[in-house]
Amino acid sequence: MEVRLRSTETHLEQLENHTADLEVKLRVSEKQLEDLKTENTVQSVQLSLMESRLIDSLKNTTDLEVKLRVSEKQHEDLKKENTDLSFRLNQTDDRLQKLTDTNSGELKVAFSAGLTDSGSVGPFDQETTLIFSKTITNIGRAYNQTAGVFTAPVRGLYFFSFTAADYLKGYMGLHLYRNNQPVAFSLDLNDHGGYASTSSGVALQLEAGDAVRLSLPASYRLYDDSRNFSFFSGFLLFPL
Repeated sequence: MEVRLRSTETHLEQLENHTADLEVKLRVSEKQLEDLKTENTVQSVQLSLMESRLIDSLKNTTDLEVKLRVSEKQHEDLKKENTDLSFRLNQTDDRLQKLTDTNSGELKVAFSAGLTDSGSVGPFDQETTLIFSKTITNIGRAYNQTAGVFTAPVRGLYFFSFTAADYLKGYMGLHLYRNNQPVAFSLDLNDHGGYASTSSGVALQLEAGDAVRLSLPASYRLYDDSRNFSFFSGFLLFPL
């Protein structure tokens, strides 16, 4: 009986020791669990903070992208505005330069043009405007070699001269017109059949836009070739 009692006591003591060990392990495990919970809480807070910062960063990035697009649009608008202003400034400079040249008397206008390289011109059945197509000089570009007409760029005093030549018997000559009004008529009768010419010149006061041209009367004839026997010239003496 005593043996069994001691064996039971021993067994009980072992159970108590084992239970104490389990209790220690349980407390350790509970402490680790608490530590993990605390750590998870801290990490959760940190994660929330990071998510908040990420959201703020995304919002800031979106705002920056919007601002960047607005800035790029403003930059393009400014570039277009600067281009327009530069174009308008150049136009203003050109007009100012023309006004300055006109007011200072420095506007330069002068032209000379030969009639043709093809030989005889005329006679025609009716009076015909002559096109002096061989431009020798055209400073200021007031002479239109396609139409044969000089157009005054400014109000001023101009001087015009012309020479008409032929080599066959008959009449040769030219009318000079201001707009549609005849101003001068120069003619000659070539009665010997060799080369002959007639020349004339006149000073004209013109308004801006006035047109000056030469015309060949009906039944008259002229001659010209690469040596420029017949030509038309004019230049601005001074603005008024």
